[in-house]
This record gives sequence, structure tokens and C-alpha cells, in this order.
Amino acid sequence: MNSMPTFSHVGITVPDLEAAVDWYREVFGYYLLAGPLEVLEDDSPLGIAATGIYGEGFARFRFAHMASPDGSGFEIFQFDAPAYERPDEVFEFWRSGVNHFAVTAANVAEFADTISVAGGKLRSKVVTLDESKGFQIAYCEDPWGSVFEIGSHPYAYMWNV
Repeated sequence: MNSMPTFSHVGITVPDLEAAVDWYREVFGYYLLAGPLEVLEDDSPLGIAATGIYGEGFARFRFAHMASPDGSGFEIFQFDAPAYERPDEVFEFWRSGVNHFAVTAANVAEFADTISVAGGKLRSKVVTLDESKGFQIAYCEDPWGSVFEIGSHPYAYMWNV
């Protein structure tokens, strides 16, 4: 058995959990595994874990576990306190933490158009990285400001691994 960790999931924060679950279900084809679930700042196992992660004062949050069609995990959180703040229009890529997450779509331009029509935003043009292999990428945002990349091919394949 390999003792090295493998990727499991990514989590994002939004102001409206149900709207985000519906959006990722409809636009990305993600499916709901569990939730929405509620976590309180209390002495329950999840409450204790959350207080250790977020510190005192979060009071309550709700979250949902989703998965992509290939089984990659995706969590969506909605916190009661402090109040949700949409990321600045300026993408603060220099800050610590997750810069973006990425998905693979056979037709990058078509999926980017789907994102825009569904209330998201195209942050970059579709860029061809390798004309001979057809590798393309584009950066987008969901309606709540989470940045993600669309790539035309699986990650390891793009880097000849």
C-alpha cells in the first residue's frame, strides 16, 4: 500500500449554499453526496474540530459534500459569522492559500461560454499552450468569485507524465 497521500477534495465558501449546490450541479454536473449539514460551535465532535480550524466565534456554518463525475470531492461552505465577503475584483493571487482549482473539459471555449451564460465570469481568454497537441486553458469565476481553471486535458497528460 502506498503511504503517500492522494488528492481528495477542495472546499469553497459562498453566501448561499443552496444556490451554489444547484449551480455546481447544473453547470459542472457535480452530484450531492451529503448535506447540507449544519455544524455548531459546541462540544460535538464536528463542533470541536471546526473550532480548532476556524477559531471561536464562527457560531454556525452549513456545508455540502459534492463530487465531480470522476469522483473528485468538492465541498461548499456557508458561514453565519463573520459575514461573507466577496473577493475583490482584483484577483489577489499573491495571498497565501488556494489560488484556484481546476477542471478538465474537452472543449474549453464551450465550457467557458456555459460558465458565462450561467452567471459566472471568464477571467482570461482561451489560451492554446501547445498547438500540436491542442492543449488549451482558460480561467473563470463562479458567481461568488471562486477562481478556477478549465484545462482541455488531464493534468498529468498535459505535462507528459
